[in-house]
Amino acid sequence: MKIAVLVSGQGSILEALIRERVPIALVAGDRECRALEAAENAGIPTELVERGDFGASFDRHEYTERLMHVLKTYGIELVAMAGFMTFLSEEFFENFGGRVLNTHPSLLPRFKGDHAVRDALESGAQETGCTIHIATEKLDEGQIIAQETVPIHEGDTVDALHERIKQAERRLYPRILKDIVSGELALPRKEDIIKSDN
Repeated sequence: MKIAVLVSGQGSILEALIRERVPIALVAGDRECRALEAAENAGIPTELVERGDFGASFDRHEYTERLMHVLKTYGIELVAMAGFMTFLSEEFFENFGGRVLNTHPSLLPRFKGDHAVRDALESGAQETGCTIHIATEKLDEGQIIAQETVPIHEGDTVDALHERIKQAERRLYPRILKDIVSGELALPRKEDIIKSDN
């Protein structure tokens, strides 16, 4: 199974996937970033599908089409988002239905969005964690594949809590991807996902 990892930032999750020998066929980024350098250093093919516009005029459909073209060129069968910060349009998830995974720093469905760690801390919750889920066009929705709980300590800061969540992600994400590749974990069928969305 050919896996592509989508990145935008420092690449700590990508480095965990590489360390755990997840078979990665391609790393694609939406901007120049350290994660692409990490992939190159590991001998993994990289593609910069650059997002030139970060304003209101950003053409999400056009960008999604460019990214899909690259992934299809490499014969990608499974997409793993790892800190990828561009929200893609619906046709991406229709094309790769049920084969796009994301990791999120909370125990979904609680604390969706970009401030999940802060929101968990401010809520007074005693625990949070990370979730590996099937990505859809709806933010932080999609079937939950696996979760790992992380306790919230008294006096925690957002940075300290987020670092512990990242440690959990670096354990859980590689394991889930390797289980999918080996056949130990079956993803839902595309038609089942379509039914559950309706």
